[in-house]
Amino acid sequence: MNPPTPSTDRLRAAVALLLVALGAAGFAIVFRISGQHASDWLFGPGNLLEVFRRMPWWQRLLVPPAAGLLAWGVLRLAAKLGTSASVGEVMEAIAAGGGRMSAPATGLKALSSWLAIGGGASIGREGPLIQFGGALGSSISRWWRLGDRHHRALVAAGTAAGFAAAYNTPLAAMLFMVEVVMGVATLEVLVPAGIAVVLATALTRATLGEGPLYGARSFTLVSTAELLGYAVLGLVAGLVGAAFMAMLERGERLATRLAWPLLVRILVGALAVGAMAVILPEVVGNGFEPLAELLSGRLPLLVLVALLLAKPLATTLSVSSGLPGGVFTPTLLMGACLGALFGAGVNALFPGHVAPATAYALVGVAGLCAATTHAPIMAAVLGFELSGDYAIVLPLMLVCTCAAWVSERLHPNSLYEAELQRRGLSWHEAPGERRLLPLAGAPADEGKR
Repeated sequence: MNPPTPSTDRLRAAVALLLVALGAAGFAIVFRISGQHASDWLFGPGNLLEVFRRMPWWQRLLVPPAAGLLAWGVLRLAAKLGTSASVGEVMEAIAAGGGRMSAPATGLKALSSWLAIGGGASIGREGPLIQFGGALGSSISRWWRLGDRHHRALVAAGTAAGFAAAYNTPLAAMLFMVEVVMGVATLEVLVPAGIAVVLATALTRATLGEGPLYGARSFTLVSTAELLGYAVLGLVAGLVGAAFMAMLERGERLATRLAWPLLVRILVGALAVGAMAVILPEVVGNGFEPLAELLSGRLPLLVLVALLLAKPLATTLSVSSGLPGGVFTPTLLMGACLGALFGAGVNALFPGHVAPATAYALVGVAGLCAATTHAPIMAAVLGFELSGDYAIVLPLMLVCTCAAWVSERLHPNSLYEAELQRRGLSWHEAPGERRLLPLAGAPADEGKR
């Protein structure tokens, strides 16, 4: 059989890109819609938070571990199908052009996350959607025997498409690729990723609606002097972000040291989250519903204080238990609580001279995101796309820059860099390039686990 010509290879890569973009977006759309339909069928109409609020206390306690048991069963099945993707594996595949991620196994892992989130686990849906997009690109590249260059591009395209479909934020999806996943911008990856993001966003908006994920929000900067307050908010967000990442790491280390079976870890973590939900139902799920209520000014200050303390703990318990899922969306809720409380304090000190607390909440969303990802530009653009109001840009840039600066000094590794280190890898930077290399003292095969 004659080898494919360069023109044929480019055509196959273009068709593969189309399949990856639409596949990643379609998966994200089904993931989002099916969760609501399943909840309506099982518990009656209403979002996850409304469902938990009307449950009796014993259901709030027992639903999370029941869902965790189902999630564990799906995880066992996924383990038999091949290696599922993690964000660290996606980063390695894009940087090094290698990696063998199974789309079916990653899809089952996402189903496990879907079950856990629907049952109240405090994890985000963005992780499974990003990972599935990357794994789909990896699988199609292998099936069609495309080279390393096309493999990197397809994994990047699927990852960006999954992010864009999760949040309806195409610009932030591209910057997530540049600042978090790649570290450098190369046209051979950015061009296919950009095409994939456009296709994924267009499909998502045609299916789920055009507007920002949390609804259009107006923002007002009362005076230029108010930027000083936002700078302080950025510094505080950096402290909180570093503390949250340290909590996650301690939770992972404790879970490793205890060496409990996965089922026991999941049940214990889910039961603990259920116990918190008995008193504070807003703690369940990825945080989307309480964040929407907070931005509309419908959550009391006492609930915000409780959430700012409880949500990091619930997320740490859920992640450390071994449930698959991200922490991106829960982090957005924590940032909104921090910003709203800070805004309430500023309004108490300077009544009538500063923006309302909900404006600080919207900026706080991006600030804590910047602190945990060490990606201030991506976080600022994410905040802008979630609000749809250009007036928010200056406070966003100030808060995100200050938060990332403080967090990086207190906790040098971002959430995603910490995952790379657990795989025995780290970024090594030189003028004009950034490469993944084994950590000093790590076993040679550590990064392939």
